[in-house]
Amino acid sequence: MLHSQNLPMDHPSQFNIQAIAKLEVAALARRTLTEKFSDALVKAVGSTSFLLFNLVFVFGWMLANAGPLVAFQRFDPFPFGVLALVVSSESVFLTIFVLISQNRMARAAERRSHLDLQVGMLAEQELTTMLQMLQALCAHTGVDVRFSNRQVEDFKSTTDVSKLANELEKKLPGK
Repeated sequence: MLHSQNLPMDHPSQFNIQAIAKLEVAALARRTLTEKFSDALVKAVGSTSFLLFNLVFVFGWMLANAGPLVAFQRFDPFPFGVLALVVSSESVFLTIFVLISQNRMARAAERRSHLDLQVGMLAEQELTTMLQMLQALCAHTGVDVRFSNRQVEDFKSTTDVSKLANELEKKLPGK
Protein backbone atom coordinates (compact mmCIF):
# COMPACT_ATOMS: atom_id res chain seq x y z
CA MET A 1 0.00 0.00 0.00
CA LEU A 2 1.23 3.49 -0.85
CA HIS A 3 1.69 5.94 1.96
CA SER A 4 1.10 9.65 1.53
CA GLN A 5 4.80 10.43 2.09
CA ASN A 6 5.59 8.46 -1.10
CA LEU A 7 3.19 10.58 -3.14
CA PRO A 8 4.15 13.99 -4.52
CA MET A 9 1.23 15.69 -2.69
CA ASP A 10 -1.81 14.63 -0.71
CA HIS A 11 -4.07 15.54 -3.63
CA PRO A 12 -3.31 15.53 -7.37
CA SER A 13 -4.51 19.13 -7.75
CA GLN A 14 -1.87 20.24 -5.23
CA PHE A 15 0.80 18.56 -7.35
CA ASN A 16 -0.58 20.33 -10.44
CA ILE A 17 -0.66 23.69 -8.69
CA GLN A 18 2.96 23.26 -7.64
CA ALA A 19 3.98 22.27 -11.19
CA ILE A 20 2.21 25.28 -12.71
CA ALA A 21 3.72 27.60 -10.09
CA LYS A 22 7.21 26.27 -10.93
CA LEU A 23 6.60 26.89 -14.63
CA GLU A 24 5.50 30.46 -13.92
CA VAL A 25 8.49 31.14 -11.66
CA ALA A 26 10.82 29.79 -14.36
CA ALA A 27 9.14 31.96 -17.02
CA LEU A 28 9.50 35.07 -14.85
CA ALA A 29 13.14 34.24 -14.16
CA ARG A 30 13.87 34.03 -17.92
CA ARG A 31 12.84 37.66 -18.49
CA THR A 32 15.52 40.02 -19.72
CA LEU A 33 16.39 43.14 -17.75
CA THR A 34 14.42 45.22 -20.27
CA GLU A 35 11.37 42.97 -19.86
CA LYS A 36 11.59 43.16 -16.07
CA PHE A 37 11.83 46.95 -16.22
CA SER A 38 8.99 47.08 -18.74
CA ASP A 39 6.76 44.85 -16.60
CA ALA A 40 7.42 46.96 -13.49
CA LEU A 41 6.76 50.18 -15.40
CA VAL A 42 3.57 48.85 -16.98
CA LYS A 43 2.36 47.72 -13.56
CA ALA A 44 2.99 51.18 -12.09
CA VAL A 45 1.54 53.03 -15.08
CA GLY A 46 -1.56 50.84 -15.10
CA SER A 47 -2.59 52.09 -11.68
CA THR A 48 -5.14 54.60 -10.45
CA SER A 49 -2.34 56.56 -8.77
CA PHE A 50 -0.63 57.13 -12.12
CA LEU A 51 -3.92 58.24 -13.65
CA LEU A 52 -4.48 60.70 -10.81
CA PHE A 53 -0.88 61.93 -11.06
CA ASN A 54 -1.35 62.61 -14.78
CA LEU A 55 -4.64 64.41 -14.22
CA VAL A 56 -3.14 66.61 -11.50
CA PHE A 57 -0.02 67.24 -13.62
CA VAL A 58 -1.93 68.25 -16.77
CA PHE A 59 -4.51 70.42 -14.97
CA GLY A 60 -1.78 71.95 -12.80
CA TRP A 61 0.26 72.77 -15.90
CA MET A 62 -2.79 74.33 -17.56
CA LEU A 63 -3.68 76.36 -14.47
CA ALA A 64 -0.08 77.52 -14.08
CA ASN A 65 0.00 78.74 -17.68
CA ALA A 66 -3.52 79.92 -18.35
CA GLY A 67 -5.16 80.31 -14.97
CA PRO A 68 -6.34 83.68 -13.71
CA LEU A 69 -4.24 83.42 -10.55
CA VAL A 70 -0.85 83.06 -12.22
CA ALA A 71 1.70 84.60 -9.83
CA PHE A 72 4.75 83.98 -12.04
CA GLN A 73 5.85 84.13 -15.65
CA ARG A 74 3.92 81.73 -17.90
CA PHE A 75 6.40 79.25 -19.39
CA ASP A 76 3.99 77.47 -21.80
CA PRO A 77 1.14 79.73 -22.94
CA PHE A 78 -2.00 78.40 -24.59
CA PRO A 79 -2.17 76.12 -26.72
CA PHE A 80 0.39 74.47 -24.42
CA GLY A 81 2.92 73.27 -27.00
CA VAL A 82 5.45 72.09 -24.41
CA LEU A 83 2.72 70.19 -22.52
CA ALA A 84 1.66 68.52 -25.77
CA LEU A 85 5.30 67.53 -26.42
CA VAL A 86 5.68 66.11 -22.88
CA VAL A 87 2.40 64.18 -23.00
CA SER A 88 2.99 62.79 -26.52
CA SER A 89 6.54 61.75 -25.60
CA GLU A 90 5.20 60.02 -22.50
CA SER A 91 2.63 58.25 -24.68
CA VAL A 92 5.24 57.01 -27.15
CA PHE A 93 7.52 55.59 -24.46
CA LEU A 94 4.67 54.05 -22.45
CA THR A 95 3.30 52.44 -25.61
CA ILE A 96 6.69 50.88 -26.35
CA PHE A 97 6.96 49.46 -22.82
CA VAL A 98 3.39 48.13 -22.93
CA LEU A 99 4.17 46.42 -26.24
CA ILE A 100 7.35 44.86 -24.80
CA SER A 101 5.32 43.44 -21.90
CA GLN A 102 2.52 42.27 -24.18
CA ASN A 103 4.99 40.52 -26.50
CA ARG A 104 6.53 38.67 -23.54
CA MET A 105 3.08 37.68 -22.27
CA ALA A 106 2.06 36.52 -25.77
CA ARG A 107 5.16 34.30 -25.97
CA ALA A 108 4.32 32.85 -22.54
CA ALA A 109 0.71 32.24 -23.60
CA GLU A 110 1.92 30.52 -26.76
CA ARG A 111 4.23 28.25 -24.71
CA ARG A 112 1.29 27.40 -22.42
CA SER A 113 -0.88 26.68 -25.44
CA HIS A 114 1.76 24.34 -26.88
CA LEU A 115 2.07 22.60 -23.51
CA ASP A 116 -1.71 22.28 -23.31
CA LEU A 117 -1.79 20.78 -26.81
CA GLN A 118 0.98 18.34 -25.91
CA VAL A 119 -0.82 17.24 -22.73
CA GLY A 120 -4.07 16.87 -24.66
CA MET A 121 -2.38 14.77 -27.33
CA LEU A 122 -0.73 12.57 -24.69
CA ALA A 123 -4.08 12.11 -22.95
CA GLU A 124 -5.68 11.13 -26.25
CA GLN A 125 -2.90 8.62 -26.94
CA GLU A 126 -3.24 7.17 -23.43
CA LEU A 127 -7.02 6.87 -23.80
CA THR A 128 -6.64 5.23 -27.21
CA THR A 129 -4.21 2.70 -25.76
CA MET A 130 -6.52 2.02 -22.81
CA LEU A 131 -9.50 1.57 -25.16
CA GLN A 132 -7.50 -0.87 -27.28
CA MET A 133 -6.48 -2.80 -24.16
CA LEU A 134 -10.08 -2.82 -22.88
CA GLN A 135 -11.38 -4.04 -26.22
CA ALA A 136 -8.75 -6.82 -26.24
CA LEU A 137 -9.75 -7.77 -22.69
CA CYS A 138 -13.42 -7.88 -23.67
CA ALA A 139 -12.62 -10.03 -26.69
CA HIS A 140 -10.47 -12.34 -24.56
CA THR A 141 -13.15 -12.78 -21.89
CA GLY A 142 -16.00 -13.09 -24.38
CA VAL A 143 -17.79 -9.86 -23.41
CA ASP A 144 -20.01 -8.69 -26.28
CA VAL A 145 -19.38 -5.01 -27.10
CA ARG A 146 -21.20 -4.87 -30.42
CA PHE A 147 -23.68 -2.24 -29.17
CA SER A 148 -21.04 0.45 -29.51
CA ASN A 149 -18.62 -1.23 -31.91
CA ARG A 150 -18.76 1.63 -34.46
CA GLN A 151 -17.81 4.21 -31.81
CA VAL A 152 -15.16 1.93 -30.37
CA GLU A 153 -13.65 1.46 -33.82
CA ASP A 154 -13.65 5.23 -34.37
CA PHE A 155 -11.95 5.93 -31.06
CA LYS A 156 -9.48 3.09 -30.87
CA SER A 157 -7.32 4.46 -33.66
CA THR A 158 -4.91 7.29 -32.95
CA THR A 159 -6.22 10.73 -33.81
CA ASP A 160 -4.45 12.43 -36.71
CA VAL A 161 -3.93 15.95 -35.35
CA SER A 162 -2.93 17.37 -38.74
CA LYS A 163 -6.11 16.04 -40.32
CA LEU A 164 -8.20 17.51 -37.48
CA ALA A 165 -6.44 20.89 -37.82
CA ASN A 166 -7.10 20.94 -41.58
CA GLU A 167 -10.77 20.03 -41.11
CA LEU A 168 -11.15 22.68 -38.44
CA GLU A 169 -9.49 25.29 -40.67
CA LYS A 170 -11.97 24.49 -43.45
CA LYS A 171 -14.99 24.75 -41.12
CA LEU A 172 -14.04 27.94 -39.28
CA PRO A 173 -15.18 31.24 -40.77
CA GLY A 174 -12.49 33.17 -42.66
CA LYS A 175 -10.49 35.87 -40.94
